[in-house]
Amino acid sequence: MKNLVPGLLVAALTLSAQSPGYQQRVDAVRKIPGFVALWDFVKRDGGRFAAWHAKGDRHDFRLDAVNYVRDYWGEGRLATYDDFPLLGRGPFGEAIRLRQETDKDLRPVLLIPRDRVQGSGLDVKGPGQSVSMVAWVIREGGNHAIAGIWHEGTDLKSEAGPVQKVERGRRQYSLFAGLAANNGASAVHVSENGGPSFGDKYARNLAVTPELIPTAPVGTANEDLDKYWSLMGMVFDNQKNTVTAYLDGKATDMWVDNLPTHPFFKWPYNGWMQAEWRREPGVQVGEDPDFPENQFYQPPEGKPISTTLVSSKGDERVELQEFEFTRVRVTLRAGQVVSRELVALRSNPFWFAHDLYTPPTAAEGGPFTIGRVIHMSRGVGFTGYIGGVAVFNRALSKAQMEALAAIAPRPLVRK
Repeated sequence: MKNLVPGLLVAALTLSAQSPGYQQRVDAVRKIPGFVALWDFVKRDGGRFAAWHAKGDRHDFRLDAVNYVRDYWGEGRLATYDDFPLLGRGPFGEAIRLRQETDKDLRPVLLIPRDRVQGSGLDVKGPGQSVSMVAWVIREGGNHAIAGIWHEGTDLKSEAGPVQKVERGRRQYSLFAGLAANNGASAVHVSENGGPSFGDKYARNLAVTPELIPTAPVGTANEDLDKYWSLMGMVFDNQKNTVTAYLDGKATDMWVDNLPTHPFFKWPYNGWMQAEWRREPGVQVGEDPDFPENQFYQPPEGKPISTTLVSSKGDERVELQEFEFTRVRVTLRAGQVVSRELVALRSNPFWFAHDLYTPPTAAEGGPFTIGRVIHMSRGVGFTGYIGGVAVFNRALSKAQMEALAAIAPRPLVRK
């Protein structure tokens, strides 16, 4: 089907008569407890992609086509829906494509402005609030954002030149394609402050799967793309203080070692070590006396789940103690602990003992975006196809995530 131009009053095309199973798939998503919205790129309102809502909700979740380079740098042209070519097939019958843009001044994103997000079911934040999200994707490349509220800010130094519209980070939650945590995997980012964490300039609270999203070669024929569909998923459970990344309904456990040199998890490692050093008298080697306590990384470490003897010589004993989210090398002399070092951390699920960021004012909140996020590097990000995004304002169970993964075993084709 030819792409529609925003602003035309075009009725939404319903696939129920042409592609059996369309409405059943939509209804299967909507019946999951906590359902907020589903964008399937089939439903339209006034020419724009519209969302299926929770019963009784009247928020305007239509997606605007925006070139954020133009909005923040004043460079480049306006974005349109033509910048998101349609595939004509997908989990619900349609999908948008995120291309490897060659124009450095064009970074199109589908966006709901903050004034239409504020106070809605998408605006998950604050005490006790949990969130889950899934996205049906075909990955061609890239490891950056898929969907969520994750405005990274335009207040950092940029090689892209002076920014005209400076805003600090406004992060809440988002799905990513792995980042440097595991390039090409399914990952979930969360933020308690909208900004940086663990002493870095970027946010670093993230869960990631060990499995990678299957990658389709660029130029794969449409009918051959069908086998590459994957369901990325995330669950932030506020009560359990955990963030979990899913791929095709599975949340595989993952541990990360080599922490001091890891490109991503060296930052929570630093947060753990700074907390450990702060407990010792005086200033330790590597300690930053100005490191903020609210950026310490301190998962629960009571009684070890297991203890393994590493070495024993004289009155010195070295043990590897495993806890739910950490593995710690402990050195004891005469039975007294003399040092502790974090040697591995659990990255799926990831410990996150905070509420999601609550902007001080509505104007300081971020938009909900699909396909990209606003960020200083102006990198291309994820490339491939997105065939659906759904948000839930609660922590879904493993069984519910499995049920979502089973909704679209085969793509529908638009006639």
